[in-house]
Amino acid sequence: MKRIAILGGGSWGTALAIVLSRTHKPQQISLWVRDASLAESIRRDRQNKLYLPDHKLPESVQVTHDVAACLENAGVVIGAIPSAHARDVYRRVLPHLVRGVAILSATKGIEPATHARMSEVIVEVVSPEFAPRIAVLSGPSFAREAAASQPTAVVVASSDLALANQLQEEFAAPNFRLYTNDDVLGVELAGAMKNVMAIAAGVCQGIGLGSNPLAALITRGLAEMTRLAVALGARQETFSGLAGLGDLVLTCTGSLSRNRHVGVELGKGRSLAEILEGMKMVAEGVGTAGALLALARESAIELPITEQVAAILDGGRSPREAIRSIMERPLKRE
Repeated sequence: MKRIAILGGGSWGTALAIVLSRTHKPQQISLWVRDASLAESIRRDRQNKLYLPDHKLPESVQVTHDVAACLENAGVVIGAIPSAHARDVYRRVLPHLVRGVAILSATKGIEPATHARMSEVIVEVVSPEFAPRIAVLSGPSFAREAAASQPTAVVVASSDLALANQLQEEFAAPNFRLYTNDDVLGVELAGAMKNVMAIAAGVCQGIGLGSNPLAALITRGLAEMTRLAVALGARQETFSGLAGLGDLVLTCTGSLSRNRHVGVELGKGRSLAEILEGMKMVAEGVGTAGALLALARESAIELPITEQVAAILDGGRSPREAIRSIMERPLKRE
């Protein structure tokens, strides 16, 4: 495998550079950072003080603001960029891709404007000039814990099983375990939908609710996620695995969850604009809720939790009113 080029100098892109520097097989790794001053700071201090402080980046990792330099001789390109900016970034790197390159999306979100999954965005941008091998990476993985070498298990999904197996073998590292899956649709939808559920979980905490409602939310949230994904063609069993239940539990309960943080602050009565203004990193669930509702309408699927989260984000409903609306829905069989 040639150079691994990571696009995105946020917390996850930086953490992946650290994690992949520990693989069982030596790797050449380059990290592209959009902001030139941040790239220089990371290169000088060997740590990303803005997004992932206190975690040293190995000297072997090349940090650059130059896309061409990052992608030179790259056999694998990893996209760790916010979903809203992914299309522009992939367009930017297209002239520097070589034939036969593999592209691994590590973004957990849906493009807000088009409702497209990241693998679909990649295909639209790079075809027909290229026919890259495409995979997605997802699962319960806080960047800070992965960078600290805490045991982490994730999923690499691709319709090209040979590629999934190759990435699994090449990216395996101490305390970083990968499982393969060929349900790309299910893995991507799970990674996007769990962020919306995490906002709802945070709302529950923010308004002072306890463990009973959180357990109910996670359980019914998983049912809601599975219902839409299966209607769109995903496999149900994907949602009982790491990309589904695993990531959902992590994001709904973990204090490092950005989406959960947004929900907590909304539950406390702060405005969305105020919350986002104070955040350094992107909470993907904010832009994903509306996109998921649009997909659900096309398939005539009900998403009661997502609907209430969207209403809170839009400012049309208070957190307490949203919880009450869910609890007062017609009684039904589980």
